[in-house]
Amino acid sequence: MSKMRFFALQELANRRPVPVEYPSERLSDYYGAHVFDRKKMQEFLPREAYKAVINAIENGIPFNREMADMIANGMKNWAKTFNVTHYTHWFQPLTEGTAEKHDGFIEFDEDGDVIERFSGKLLIQQEPDASSFPNGGIRNTFEARGYTAWDVSSPAFIVDKTLCIPTIFISYTGEALDYKTPLLKALAAVDKAATDVCKMFIPDVKRVYANLGWEQEYFLVDTALYNARPDLCITGRTLMGHSSPKDQQLDDHYFGSIPSRVTNFMKELEVECHKLGIPVKTRHNEAAPNQFELAPIFEDVNLANDHNQLVMDLMKRIATKHNFTVLLHEKPFKGVNGSGKHNNWSLCTDTGINLFSPTKTAEGNMLFLTFVVNVLMMVYKNQDLLRASIVSAGNSHRLGAAEAPPAILSIFLGGHLSNMLDEVAKNLGDAKLTSEKKKALQLGISRIPAILLDNTDRNRTSPFAFTGNRFEFRAAGSSANCAASMIVINAAMAHQLNEFKFSIDSLVSQGMEQEEALYKVLKESIIASKNIRFEGDGYSEEWKEEAMKRGLTNVSHVPDAIMRFNDPQSRDVLIGENIFNENELTCRIEVELEKFTKKVQIESRVLGDLAINHIIPTAVIYQNRLLENLRGLREIFSPEEYEVLGADRRELIKEIQMRVLEIKQLVREMTEARHVANRKTSQVEKAYCYEETVCPYMEKIREHIDILELEIDDEIWPLPKYRELLFTK
Repeated sequence: MSKMRFFALQELANRRPVPVEYPSERLSDYYGAHVFDRKKMQEFLPREAYKAVINAIENGIPFNREMADMIANGMKNWAKTFNVTHYTHWFQPLTEGTAEKHDGFIEFDEDGDVIERFSGKLLIQQEPDASSFPNGGIRNTFEARGYTAWDVSSPAFIVDKTLCIPTIFISYTGEALDYKTPLLKALAAVDKAATDVCKMFIPDVKRVYANLGWEQEYFLVDTALYNARPDLCITGRTLMGHSSPKDQQLDDHYFGSIPSRVTNFMKELEVECHKLGIPVKTRHNEAAPNQFELAPIFEDVNLANDHNQLVMDLMKRIATKHNFTVLLHEKPFKGVNGSGKHNNWSLCTDTGINLFSPTKTAEGNMLFLTFVVNVLMMVYKNQDLLRASIVSAGNSHRLGAAEAPPAILSIFLGGHLSNMLDEVAKNLGDAKLTSEKKKALQLGISRIPAILLDNTDRNRTSPFAFTGNRFEFRAAGSSANCAASMIVINAAMAHQLNEFKFSIDSLVSQGMEQEEALYKVLKESIIASKNIRFEGDGYSEEWKEEAMKRGLTNVSHVPDAIMRFNDPQSRDVLIGENIFNENELTCRIEVELEKFTKKVQIESRVLGDLAINHIIPTAVIYQNRLLENLRGLREIFSPEEYEVLGADRRELIKEIQMRVLEIKQLVREMTEARHVANRKTSQVEKAYCYEETVCPYMEKIREHIDILELEIDDEIWPLPKYRELLFTK
C-alpha cells in the first residue's frame, strides 16, 4: 500500500466527531444576527435613510449621495459591533463561485490621522480588476476595468470579520459579466408579463414575485482520503476507480440514520446559515453512500440564489473543521447517484396568490390553469434553451445516468391533472360557448383542488415536474449557480406570457369577447403542448423512442447543447426580453464553451499523469512479483507441476502487460488529440474537438485501470478505493 493511502486510512481510523455548540437554545435569538436586515436598518439608520432604502427595495427609486453616506455609515456602525475590520463587494462572476476583494475601513482625516470611515460612494460602486474573470471576448485584455454596483434588494451580511455587500458586476462598457445582472432583468420581465396576465382575472394585482426553493445535494469525503486522490483534488471527481461490492443497491443509506461526524458538520452548517438569515430546514442522507442533502424554505429568487452561493462556500469552510471535504461535482463517483440541485420554482402575486396553486373558486382555478398551460408551452417551445442552461462538463456525466432526469425535456403533471387539461380542451370546443357549457366547465375546473390533493404523485424521472404548488426543475447540477437556470426559466416564461396576452388582445381587437378569446387560446395551447407532457419512466429506452416520435429533442453533446443558446427561439427569449444584448449573449456562449474545454483538458492531463506515473509503475511492481513467484515455482516443482501451477500467473502477467501497453498507447493518442484540439483557433471548434476526440479516450483508459485495480495486490494499490471513499464514518 502506498504511504499516502496508508497514512490516510490510519488517520481516518482515529477520527472523532467535532463537538458543536448552539449560540442559544432558541433559534430566534440568533437567526439573522449577521444580516443587515430591516430590523437592523431601523436601529442603525436615521429615519429618512431607512425610508430611502425601503423605497429603493420596493419601488426601485434611487437615493442621493447624502442618503448613501448615511446608509453606509449606519451599515459600518452595525458591522463594528461584530468587530468587523473590512468590507467587500460580493459578486458572482461567470465562474462556479463568488468573488470578493477586501478593503479596510481605513482612511486619513484632514489632520493626517487614521480614522475608520465608509462612504456612500464606496457602498454603491467600486472598480475591481475585471481582467482575470471570464468574459467571452466582451472586453480586451488591456481593458481591465469593471464595476460592481450594490444590489439593494439583497441585504448585506457578515462572514468572519468582513462586511459583504451583494453587487452586480459589469464591464467598463456596461455589459454584464456576472449571473446577478441578467437574473434581475429576467425577474423584472416575468414580473411585468405575469402581472399583465393576472390583471385579466384580478385587477388588484400590482406585482408578481418569482420564488425559489433549492435542494442542494453533495458528497462528504474524509479529507485525508481526498488528499490521497489527486484526481479528486484537481478535478472534483474520480477519473478511475472500480465500483465497491456494496454501494447503494440495498437502498439503506437513503433517509437512514446520519453518522455522528456528519451530524455535527450539519449542525454547525445550520447554525452559521441561520446567523446569515438562510432558512435551511431539511437535512437527510441521499441515495448514494456519503451523499447528503440540504434544503431551505422558499425565498425570492434573487435572495435564494445569493443564499445558495453563500451556502456552498460555507459548506467548504465548515467541512474542513470536521475533517471532511465537500464534493459538489455532479458525478464524483462512477456507478452511484450523482448530485443535482433541484430548483423548485413558483410565481406569487402581491395579493398573496400562488399562481401554481389551485383555489376554491372556478375563477381562481382558471387563473391556475392559465399559468400551468403557459408553463407547458414555455417548456415545449424552449426545450433546447432550458437544456443549454444546465449543461456542463460535470452535469453531462449525470444526466440520464439512471438516477437523474434525462437530457430529454418533458413535464410531469400527474395523470389526473393531465387528463383534466385534455377534458377542458375538449369541452371548450370550437364554437361559441353557451351559458350551460360555461357552467359545466366551471364545475369541472372547481374540482381541481380535490384532484390534486388525492391524486398528484411525484415523478423523480421527470426533469420538470409539477409538485402541487410549484414546478421542480431537477436537471440543474450540484455545482451550478441557480441563476443559470432561473434566468432562462423566468425569461422564457415572460416571453410566453407576453405571446399569450398578445394572442388574446389580438382576438379582442377583432371583436371577440375577452373570455371567449381566453378559452380559445387556452385550448390551442393545451393541444399544441401535449407532446411535452409525460407521466412515465423518463429513464427508459422506450421513452427515448417515444420522445423522438413526438419531435422532442435529445441533445447530450455538450458543445452542441451550449450552441442552442444561439437558436432563433433562444434569441427571441434572451434578446427579445432584453436579458442580454447581442454582445452579451455571444459572450455567454464563448464562456460556457471555454469552461467545458478547459475542464476536459484538465481531466485529460490528470488522467494521463496518474496512468503513467501511478498506475503503470504499480502494475509493473506487481508484475515483477508475479515473475519472481514464477521463478520460485520453477525451482521447486517439476516441469509438469510448474506448467499447471504457474498457468494462472503467466496468464495474469500477460494480461497486465497487455493493459499496460494499451494504457500507454491510449494516453499517447489522447495527448495528441488534445494537441490537435488546442490548435483550433475557434472556441466552438475547440470545444467540439474535445467532446468528440478527447473525451472518448478517457473512458477507454479508465476501463483498463479499473480492471487492473481488481487484479493487482490491494497492498500496493496507490489510491484510496471506492469502498474506502464511500463508507467514511
